[in-house]
Amino acid sequence: MELRRLHESLLVLPNAWDAASAAAVVHAGARAVATTSAGIAWAQGQADGHKLERAEMAEAVRRICAVVDVPVTADIENGYGEAPSDVALTVAEVVGAGAVGVNLEDSRSFQEPLHTIDEQAERIRAAREAATSAGVPDLVINARTDGYFLQVGEESARFDDVLARAAAYAEAGADCLFVPGLLDLTVLKELVAASPLPVNAMADPSGPTVAELAGAGVRRVSVGASLQLSAYAAAHQAAAQLLAHGTFDGFTDPTEVASAIVRL
Repeated sequence: MELRRLHESLLVLPNAWDAASAAAVVHAGARAVATTSAGIAWAQGQADGHKLERAEMAEAVRRICAVVDVPVTADIENGYGEAPSDVALTVAEVVGAGAVGVNLEDSRSFQEPLHTIDEQAERIRAAREAATSAGVPDLVINARTDGYFLQVGEESARFDDVLARAAAYAEAGADCLFVPGLLDLTVLKELVAASPLPVNAMADPSGPTVAELAGAGVRRVSVGASLQLSAYAAAHQAAAQLLAHGTFDGFTDPTEVASAIVRL
């Protein structure tokens, strides 16, 4: 499968939140499209954090898959339910929508603790079985663990917890380990050396560059909702200038991307 093959070298994923943004990042040269669940939620007037319905997310993924000719991996948050059967239903829907990869979180919500290692391993197994039943046995499962992102427990214990989860998630059928919130290059190097799974980092404009993350051994780099927030910030700046001064200096020249968007 092409998405699996792309993980053989560094894969950089500028996350998309709708069909137009997906077309734009592909036009820029992206070899695959990853969705941002936060971005999809915001674009539909919802808050981030498992607020969307399963069907809403699947439909957003379907619209994106329909306009690009590269692999799409879908951020399905925590699977839209606690039970393995909930995860299986979600995977079946997004695979049916055209996705060939998923991000699956081990967090319950921003306020509640993570699933136990055994619970999340069962949820990953359910995702793998659902994908196989749906005819996509090579679905790339990016297992996200949120200990660093949500600052769960004592800081000194987080690294060992991530390694324990990596081992269990790999055995359950995951393909990658996603550790948002971890951008310390020294710790990332240690994690890459010890993890049985290739590591995905969530880059941030204020953090290490893609080259620095690659130097630490990271194999997959995504940006979460940062690209969308940057787009909204540019829109706000341009609108503010237009309203305050009636000028257009804040508008970005759309010539380069317009051809990709108007074909939708």
